[in-house]
Amino acid sequence: MSAPVLAAVLLFANALFNVVAWPRFYPRIANDPRARDADGRRTRFYTVHVVLIVIALVLAAASAIAGVVVLL
Repeated sequence: MSAPVLAAVLLFANALFNVVAWPRFYPRIANDPRARDADGRRTRFYTVHVVLIVIALVLAAASAIAGVVVLL
């Protein structure tokens, strides 16, 4: 396997992992008692974890795009 093909496969694998694994955490985070304070407002716990999920999905998109570019 050539280096560009290997790089593309790794980038696609990274994208797939991020798309499959990270969104599954959202329901657990949203339902966690630490996600809301006594007044029902969202806490930093919730915000930090949602930001982590968004970053993972952005990296997944960037990896997929980079994988396509490497193959071109």
